[in-house]
Amino acid sequence: QVQLVESGGGLVQPGGSLRVSCVAWGFSLQDYAVGWFRQAPGKEREAVSCSSKFISNINYADSVKGRFTMTRDNAKNAVYLQMNSLEPEDTAVYYCAVGPHGILAETAYDYWGQGTQVTVSS
Repeated sequence: QVQLVESGGGLVQPGGSLRVSCVAWGFSLQDYAVGWFRQAPGKEREAVSCSSKFISNINYADSVKGRFTMTRDNAKNAVYLQMNSLEPEDTAVYYCAVGPHGILAETAYDYWGQGTQVTVSS
C-alpha cells in the first residue's frame, strides 16, 4: 500500500524551531521528486520546498528561504523539513507529496500525505 505519513508538528513559540518528517511506505522515495506544501486556515495550499530525485537540487519558496531546510534520508525512506526562526505566519498544516518532477507546483505531485499541524504562537 502506497502511503506517506507526516509527523513532528506541534506548537512552538515565535523564533523557535521544529522538524517535520515524512516517511514513505510501499515505495522508495528516492525514485521520486518530493515536495513540502502547507495550507493555513482560510488560505490556499502553497508550495514550501521541493527536491528532485537528485539531492543537490532543492528549491524553496521565497517566504521560507534561509529559514527552512529540506533533507532526504534514503536509508530511512524519509524526507525532513527543518524549520527555524518560525513566525506566526508559518502556522499551517504541512503536507509532503511525491511526483515525477521536483517543482514548486501542486499539480506536479500525485501522492499526498495526511498532513501535520504546525502552530506558531506565544
